Amino acid sequence: MGVAYDYDVVIVGGGHNALVAAAYLGRAGKSVLVLERLSQVGGAAVSAEAFPGVDARLSRYSYLVSLLPPRIIDDLGLHLTLARRRVSSYTPDPATGGETGLLVTVDDDARTAESFAAIGAPDDARQFDLFSEDCRQLTETLWPTLMEPLLTRSEARDRVIAGGDARADEVWDAMIEQPIGAVIERTHENDLVRGVLLTDALIGTFAGAFDEDLEQNRCFLYHLIGQGDGRWDVPVGGMGAVSGELALAARREGASIRTDAEVIAVTPDGRVRFLEGAPREERTVTARWVLSGVSTPTLDALLDASGFERTARTGTPGGHPREGSQVKVNLMLTRLPRLKDESVRPEEAFAGTFHINESWSQLEEARQQALAGSIPSPLPCEIYCHTLTDPSILSEELQASGAHTLTVFGLHVPDHLLDGMDEGDARAALTRAVLESLDSVLAEPIEDVIMRDPSGALCVETKTTKDLDHILGLPKGNIFHGGLDWPFLEDDEPRETPAQRWGVSTGHDRILLCGSGARRGGAVSGLGGHNAAMAVLEADTTAGR
Repeated sequence: MGVAYDYDVVIVGGGHNALVAAAYLGRAGKSVLVLERLSQVGGAAVSAEAFPGVDARLSRYSYLVSLLPPRIIDDLGLHLTLARRRVSSYTPDPATGGETGLLVTVDDDARTAESFAAIGAPDDARQFDLFSEDCRQLTETLWPTLMEPLLTRSEARDRVIAGGDARADEVWDAMIEQPIGAVIERTHENDLVRGVLLTDALIGTFAGAFDEDLEQNRCFLYHLIGQGDGRWDVPVGGMGAVSGELALAARREGASIRTDAEVIAVTPDGRVRFLEGAPREERTVTARWVLSGVSTPTLDALLDASGFERTARTGTPGGHPREGSQVKVNLMLTRLPRLKDESVRPEEAFAGTFHINESWSQLEEARQQALAGSIPSPLPCEIYCHTLTDPSILSEELQASGAHTLTVFGLHVPDHLLDGMDEGDARAALTRAVLESLDSVLAEPIEDVIMRDPSGALCVETKTTKDLDHILGLPKGNIFHGGLDWPFLEDDEPRETPAQRWGVSTGHDRILLCGSGARRGGAVSGLGGHNAAMAVLEADTTAGR
């Protein structure tokens, strides 16, 4: 006679990946319980009124979407709109103090070529396009595999070469086998152009262009692989619209979701203890499968609490908890600021990714400053203006006033720089570094256009790596839950079990990873949730359940 379980699956954590897993498993007829520590689901993919009395719902942590497959949207019947940005990027040129800059458009090749010429890099315009074409030989081939059982390295390489041109093997070696800095430096001459390309290898990762462990290459690949062409779209309604739709889908498929339910221990045989209610009461549920949407260190602690062996991913380079390396600042503006470069309107410059102090040499200088223990100055930053593409996150009154949001993402701020600092002091220092970096490329102080809330306070919200650790449980503030993995297995890695084949295995057979810590995790993608659900369904089918 079989053991009677409370649920087929209990999911620890209610982030967007957990909701994807719950929806797929519920749709397949499984009984599912999601336990979320916070008062709302969504994890980092949430919207909030960040400034009291200001009717704007900002994407508080995650902000753009690239890696969410249309198939997940279709499978789960999500009512989502992901809007394309009109401009790829704009980068003020530090060589001219921002009087000129590089504008890369989405569909105006002539305008882009003129911009390359304006910064003295006409030859790099063609190289820039060729580099993008080379990248697509990888990304267009590997993108569909992210929702399939893992290929091995050799199988992935063979598939790229079979689907590419005569240079596909060289492209694989340049992007996968050698530090990404080598190919960027070899193919492009201009310092600014090199930096624009390198930023995709560094976002959220403390790495150099030539690091031998190739963490920067993995970061680069994940930033370019989405949809096969690497575009990053704006979620209409804000990031909360994504998690909201996923929660609706999970409930529609029969999943039970409990918020304010803090898991305190799990066991390999499917026993989950959690605190719930007011006053807090300890409860226990059992399941045939436990899916972990929390970080690996958090899962380790939950196993420790039950006296069981820790369960870091085996055989994967990302199993170690690399520190995060970023600061995020949300701003509410009365209007867009003026630029020093009069050839580009602010509405164009801020419509895509606005790079600040991110030339090749500036990025390396910032890394060296961080290695020496200092917050970089100037701080390399990237800006995203949600409201130029989707004003719906603002009230009609704010829209009519010309107000806009800006999200600023600062690079090369490794978590350890804040160790020993008072959290308020650290937040103030990083906020100052971000605003000073902004001021260095604008024709007016950014503070002149920052909105004030009804109390008179500036509408500035700063989230550090410490905040991400304490609030969201991201180890050392790492937005990827730890080091990123290649989206394939090494040739000698095991793939006997469904969990291994889908990249969601742990050291315990009935505990699977379903969050950003899964093999193909990171960013708002739903891939970890989808792949964990597929592993459960495959295993149950094999067992005749």
